[in-house]
Amino acid sequence: MISMPITKAPDKPAYWLILSRNKLVRIESQSTLFFARHTELQFASEYIDSAVRIGEYRQTECFMLDMEQQEPDHHNAELIGLRDALISENDDAFNIIARAWQVAVFLRTHRYCGQCGSQMQRVDWELATHCHRCQHRCYPRISPCIIVAIKKQEQILLARGRHHKQGMYSTLAGFVESGESLEQAVHREVMEEVGIKIKNLRYFDSQPWPFPHSLMMGFLAEHDSGEINVDGEEILEADWYTADSLPVTPPEFSIAGRLIKAALQ
Repeated sequence: MISMPITKAPDKPAYWLILSRNKLVRIESQSTLFFARHTELQFASEYIDSAVRIGEYRQTECFMLDMEQQEPDHHNAELIGLRDALISENDDAFNIIARAWQVAVFLRTHRYCGQCGSQMQRVDWELATHCHRCQHRCYPRISPCIIVAIKKQEQILLARGRHHKQGMYSTLAGFVESGESLEQAVHREVMEEVGIKIKNLRYFDSQPWPFPHSLMMGFLAEHDSGEINVDGEEILEADWYTADSLPVTPPEFSIAGRLIKAALQ
């Protein structure tokens, strides 16, 4: 389904995700972040006309409603961080929540034309913003990233990055640079971050990752040569671990968690 603004609330059952600042809104009595009834949206009714269709959740249309910097005026409302939301909801909610946030970020950051500075207008038949002064049109940004699990016999390489939560270890990852293939990006990132060479590189899977607008492309690889030598900038610690001696690692809803599981199997 193409994302687009709506002109009026739908007259059929629908789900709603409500954003405030960089978090999602939940009513304390609810067990989910998805609002299903119009009566639950009264505290955000002034934003409904700018809501955006973002797909389907459990065979029902789903809309994103962005309050931007305004906090909900509801005595039972609480704000849930995006990572916590992705962990707390069911697996089938991951992609729709991720999409909601990426659409909101795009619309928030493309109010003005990057070419002439004029105010942008939202296109009403596709997810885009358009400048009527210079005809510049913008679409949501997607940043390609690679992520790789590296094995050495029965061990897996795990690293603690500068931006990881305290005690969290994960696989290596990085952004793809201009003019670079995915495979070249994997080899470069591994060499830059831990100083080793890899072999038998093979594609695993991909996952949209809304921090803030990445597309993670996962790979499995084997150690070829070299000893671990962390860069000290992006990676602070790294080592080889067996399945029975793993540190704290990402949950399996993330591609990093699934890569670790697949590599150890």
